[in-house]
Amino acid sequence: MRRSTDRILTTHTGSLPRPDALKALYIKRQAGETVDSGELDTQAASAIERIVDRQVAAGIDVGNDGEQGREGFFLYMMRRLGGFASGTGWKRPLWEDMDRYPLFHAQRNAERASKAAVQARDTNPEAVSDITHLSSEPINRECTAFTRLLEAKKRPFAETFMTAPSPGILAKALRNRHYDTERAYLAALGRAMREEYEAIVRHGFILQIDAPDLALERHAAYKGQPLSAFLEFAEATVATINDALVNVPRDRVRIHVCWGNYEGPHDSDVPLADILPTLLKAKVGGFVLPFGNARHGHEPRLFEKHRLADDQILVAGVIDTLVNVVEHPEYIAERLVRVAEIVGDPKRVLAGTDCGFDTAAGSGRIAEDVVWGKLASLRDGARLASQRLFRH
Repeated sequence: MRRSTDRILTTHTGSLPRPDALKALYIKRQAGETVDSGELDTQAASAIERIVDRQVAAGIDVGNDGEQGREGFFLYMMRRLGGFASGTGWKRPLWEDMDRYPLFHAQRNAERASKAAVQARDTNPEAVSDITHLSSEPINRECTAFTRLLEAKKRPFAETFMTAPSPGILAKALRNRHYDTERAYLAALGRAMREEYEAIVRHGFILQIDAPDLALERHAAYKGQPLSAFLEFAEATVATINDALVNVPRDRVRIHVCWGNYEGPHDSDVPLADILPTLLKAKVGGFVLPFGNARHGHEPRLFEKHRLADDQILVAGVIDTLVNVVEHPEYIAERLVRVAEIVGDPKRVLAGTDCGFDTAAGSGRIAEDVVWGKLASLRDGARLASQRLFRH
């Protein structure tokens, strides 16, 4: 995994804006309408090429395919896993902060109803039989096509990553109606996701495991329960991830943890202090954490007490992915310098975003031109921080 050898490298968290035509196809397919697979593949391939060029132009060093070939950061796995059924009418629990602010919740619902997007919360499938990984062909095809594109463009990034969901977010977003215990369900999901994880690394990419469950589910599935109940789930999920990574060198994987990529009060979020000791048990080479927002911007200081291992990096989110404000480069630089001072080594710090910009197709709150403005400002802020941190 690349370090910031002589300057602060820039990256992001995964999803980037999808073209309208591609979003429309994903939305149609989720609604049960017939979609021409050839057209979808063509649109996705074109979108991936475009998104690579846009990242390079914005100054991203560690980039990806923008998740253009997927309708959402975990829903695409429903075509790669067996054992799930749809149409049961089950909906995920409402987040605790939405319970506490009903006027805001009503406003948000009105906004969602007026927006065409793939829905990642409503009427999700459920596990009704043994979970299986149906085939490695889709992930291998995805990786191979992206590799060919990168080679054609002369490898434009310093390093490239691909994302995959954690077993924990699948377990909570897709209710278990089959396994006797949650541990058994997690273990089955971990065995299935191991195929995806290993394929990504085998093809030469950094694996990013998207694990919002390790923070988000405290105010979702575990709202109203003791903190200990949530921490037990988090510990089990990290252990499951570690088992799934048994054949993956830790320096080839980073993990992203967040409190949910939605605009909201977030005053029910579990403090990072409560979960960081558990997160640090993950056998990974890097952590991607959201410090660019007003709720968690103070938490990098926790790494003064809970030190990273010498071989681990921290991707510090310094861009808020939920507000249409382009952060000033000086603001970004100040935050990056502070994180580097806390970590103790600027070479182990990368500049990143709090979360993705379009985690489910059409769900992003940031106008596309503002997205690229934010990433350009990330580049400029990283340059300023580098001038202060790497004095020659």
